[in-house]
Amino acid sequence: MTGDARPARRGRPGYDLESLLRVAVKLFNERGYDGTSMEDLSRKLGITKSAIYHHVRSKDELLRLAVDRALDGLFEVADEAGAAPGRAIDRLELLVRGSIAVLSDRLPFVTLLLRVRGNTRVERAALARRREFDRIVTDLVKQAAAEGDVRADVDPAVTSRLLFGMVNSLIEWYRPRRGDGAELADAVCKIAFDGLRLPTS
Repeated sequence: MTGDARPARRGRPGYDLESLLRVAVKLFNERGYDGTSMEDLSRKLGITKSAIYHHVRSKDELLRLAVDRALDGLFEVADEAGAAPGRAIDRLELLVRGSIAVLSDRLPFVTLLLRVRGNTRVERAALARRREFDRIVTDLVKQAAAEGDVRADVDPAVTSRLLFGMVNSLIEWYRPRRGDGAELADAVCKIAFDGLRLPTS
């Protein structure tokens, strides 16, 4: 699920790589990646910078691990949707539902991913993977239009951006509660797919 297969190593008791990563993502989201220093992180954790470097080589590595947590989840969902049987419109809906589930489960990581701007090598790599995900969505919209299930009077790239613009906007207000991710996915899909589907004759 994460972008790093190395086992978690412990520094001070209570701080393994996973807990370090979660605190780092929280600070990156609050202060911005550029506005957060390793000194800020060490103060927040109450450990030395050398204890942090026991787990990661740099702040860039923390960012990479964080955005990969979000991206890996999204691409797992894309693979599942792509392999599912049935029409493209149904696979597109599976992709939207799965993406909302990833957002709900990994909200801080997805929030950070959606805020990267390409200022570093790690950010540019994350943006390249986001563009690849966007292409997958656009291709599904094209297939659904070709199959006669989606209105063809809107450019597929525009449709995919509008669709995932709605999904991505959830980071601004959504606060996960136990069991409400499926209800949220139902609401988004009703609003989105009722507008996208061509009426059956």
